[in-house]
Amino acid sequence: MKCINFLICFSIIIFSISCAEKKTKISVVKENNLEMQMIEAYNEGLEELNKGDIFFAAKKFNEVELIYPQSVWAPRSNLMAAYAYYSQLYFNDAIYELERFLSKYSNHPDTDYAYYLLAICHYNQIQNEKKDLGEIIKARQYLTLLVKEYPDTEFAEDAKFKLELIHEILASKELYLANYYLDREKWIPAINRYKKIVNEYDTTIFIEEALYRLVELNYKLGLEEEAMKYSVLLGYNYQSSDWYDLSYKILNKKNQKTLIDKDVENQKSLLKKFKDLLK
Repeated sequence: MKCINFLICFSIIIFSISCAEKKTKISVVKENNLEMQMIEAYNEGLEELNKGDIFFAAKKFNEVELIYPQSVWAPRSNLMAAYAYYSQLYFNDAIYELERFLSKYSNHPDTDYAYYLLAICHYNQIQNEKKDLGEIIKARQYLTLLVKEYPDTEFAEDAKFKLELIHEILASKELYLANYYLDREKWIPAINRYKKIVNEYDTTIFIEEALYRLVELNYKLGLEEEAMKYSVLLGYNYQSSDWYDLSYKILNKKNQKTLIDKDVENQKSLLKKFKDLLK
């Protein structure tokens, strides 16, 4: 009886071990099979991308994520799908893939690249100063993030350059709106727009015209002291400018021109004295 019980227990143990080995083998085979499918899908995606069929390429890259989402190739495939759309200027599809990547793989080493490509997708959709600000604001948001969060990358260097261009575009939009109000004789909204250029975009090429228009409008409204103030500012910073010469025609008085010149010279003299103190 004892012998029979021993044989039964031994058989159960052997059966359990064999089942465990079978499950392990099945698991390994299944994992290997998934990896092969993933590699095959990724390679097909690359092949179709090189052929120019970006939609089928993106589909194959997305397949990689579905087949083996835990693989290191899953986030890479997500980025490749985004790049496929971007390469053929399908910016909205690329943006969708990039936003999904940043949400799903927020700690991935290529996050800086994802933000850069996202910024470029918005940047490339900027048309001109007359269009909606949406793409300009989003591009500036992501470019600023790159400069702050990834300052030592090559992406940050390009981001700085593009931010300067965006600054110019925003200034041109303000000037366009200011001139729009000026043409319709809406003086106060126009003045406010020109002032915004002076206060926020004084490093752009649009500052000279904005200062001149403030001279023009303030003089038109009888605010001669305000007009004089902007004339002095224009003369002090841009004395060789055509806009500076036009400001005198607006004021239209010889003594005013003399006073402006005197004020400009006084400011230069004070600045020189201040610099001498620092030597």
